[in-house]
Amino acid sequence: MEEGPYKYIRDGAGKVCRVIRIGTRKSQLARIQTDSVADKLKELYPDIHLEIVGMSTTGDKILDTALSKIGEKSLFTKELENALERNEVDLVVHSLKDLPTTLPPGFTIGAVLKRESPHDAVVLHPKNVGKTLDTLPENSVIGTSSLRRAAQLKKRFPHLEFKDIRGNLNTRLKKLDEKEDFAAIILAAAGLRRMGWENRISQILEPEDCMYAVGQEGGCSVPVAVHTEVKDSQLYLTGAVYSLDGSESLKDTMQTSITVDERVQRVGVTANKMSGEVQDRAERLGVDLANLLLSKGAKEILTVARQLNDAR
Repeated sequence: MEEGPYKYIRDGAGKVCRVIRIGTRKSQLARIQTDSVADKLKELYPDIHLEIVGMSTTGDKILDTALSKIGEKSLFTKELENALERNEVDLVVHSLKDLPTTLPPGFTIGAVLKRESPHDAVVLHPKNVGKTLDTLPENSVIGTSSLRRAAQLKKRFPHLEFKDIRGNLNTRLKKLDEKEDFAAIILAAAGLRRMGWENRISQILEPEDCMYAVGQEGGCSVPVAVHTEVKDSQLYLTGAVYSLDGSESLKDTMQTSITVDERVQRVGVTANKMSGEVQDRAERLGVDLANLLLSKGAKEILTVARQLNDAR
């Protein structure tokens, strides 16, 4: 039965339960991530009934074009946002990096789960087992769908060649294993772990090789990366922007003090022993670092990167 925008059902005992409809992409990894959110919600609210609604997005359907070339924002989120707007679902689960930098009017990030490993991982072709990016032969082809990864790795490993590879995790691993097109591919370590494929990780890329994605990135055509570290009550944030070939880059580090004193819940964030003031300082740190990089010429580097990407 439906009442207003909400849906209810009767359970086996005849009790009326609110149905929470969770929208998700249909890919196996998206379902695994959504199921983990559903499990947490069920623990917190045992009386609700959860219904998973799977959908295909533009990014899932267009598999023969680089993400950065499709030209549409919200590649993996638009269809789910539309369903949310039409009250076909009550909430949706996304990877934060797939969200547009600015959310549509009326939308908000309701909760952020504890981050898995933010690092990128190297998955080698079976014939290259035991090697690393350093020891792969000259001109070996590495597959990645990310301009952020390619820009950094081109600079760090100039003897390698980087080419675009598309598809979900299963598809990309199949392309790697069953063909000779790629010596290795770069994937998110978190996705491989969630899929139970940790044994395929040949090398975890440390920040000196490849800094990781910002939570809500500037889009598929913006090579922006970060690294954070907490040490001696100080939060250190390193940020960088890159040209497409990695030849130009701007990188800087800023810090702010963080004192541990209480447990505070704010919209979307539960931070153990972190006061609201500390969370505000952490947010300001990101803004200040962005402004510092912009003052040093980051905007020019990113504008050229966008133009070159559009022209390719």
